[in-house]
Amino acid sequence: MPTDIAFLAIAEAQQLYHWLPAALELARRPDVRVSILSPSDQILALVESYDPTGSLHRIRLRRPPSRPDSLFRQPSRLATLLLNYPAIARFPTLVTTEISSAWLRRVPGFRSHLILIKHGAGDREGGYKKRHRDFDLTLVAGEKDRRRMIDRGLCTAETVAVGGYPKFELKADRQRFFADDKPVLLYNPHFDPALSSWINHGPAMLAALESLEGWNVIIAPHTKLARKAPPIVSSAPHIRVDMGSRHSIDMSYTMSADVYLGDVSSQVYEYLIQPRPCIFLNLDHRDASGDAFAHWKLGQVIARADALPQALAHANDLQPGFVAAQEAAMQQSIDLSPVPASQRQADLILNFAKKGV
Repeated sequence: MPTDIAFLAIAEAQQLYHWLPAALELARRPDVRVSILSPSDQILALVESYDPTGSLHRIRLRRPPSRPDSLFRQPSRLATLLLNYPAIARFPTLVTTEISSAWLRRVPGFRSHLILIKHGAGDREGGYKKRHRDFDLTLVAGEKDRRRMIDRGLCTAETVAVGGYPKFELKADRQRFFADDKPVLLYNPHFDPALSSWINHGPAMLAALESLEGWNVIIAPHTKLARKAPPIVSSAPHIRVDMGSRHSIDMSYTMSADVYLGDVSSQVYEYLIQPRPCIFLNLDHRDASGDAFAHWKLGQVIARADALPQALAHANDLQPGFVAAQEAAMQQSIDLSPVPASQRQADLILNFAKKGV
């Protein structure tokens, strides 16, 4: 009998890249059957684009009433879980990247093992919830997050393991998004109103970016920003705005930028896979002593939007002074083992699944 493992793809498309490499790796193992469960035809089509041999069994879940199918707007996770409970609960091992699936524990008779692959790098306190305790095994990107999960009582040393960051294995190549060869600035504002430079200072930021000379600009916010703020619109020829596309989630922009401009997003680690200049925005003059602002040690921090041109002018000259901090932050946050993260995650998942049989 094959070992049956199912991946719950009920979250938005940006989370797919954190579990898909492990799913593909498991499907290559002998006597393992991997199923992908999703209420979204678009999510399943994106999975298929990375699986030309059809090694993954794609299962279309029933879709609760919701907006039209989209990569970035999925129906209620709880409604999806309840509507499809029999189809989901028949799998002995379920893997997910979102904690809503912990609600399955409240259904009488639920016996499946739940494995969580955390997305992100464990910087923001919002990444630690009581529901994390409901998972039998949690895989994190690096030692920093493993330690924090244990310190907060959300896992024990036996129920959390470092598996690396498999998204790097699906990263897009550096691409050319503009007709000329000007350097590219990537602006990646966060979605949290308490932390976002765009939500609080959008007009000033857009004016600063539109007035830049000698630069091309990609504005690619976290895809959740589109739910919290009106679309960003600019007609400036040197600006490309992407409120949510495959480019915005497959590392196309982080691999193609020369300077990163942002708030507190862990997407900065996807940019720092190759150390390069960073500029961070503290437009609300926040106290930066908390963990959420740890990134701000990795580059210049500016307190006014109109200070951006000067910061860009100095970025390359100042970068050598930040390289050691950038490399140390990557080492603490993401375990870059010579063994691919997909293999490490697959080993951890498969060993756990076999143990639980």
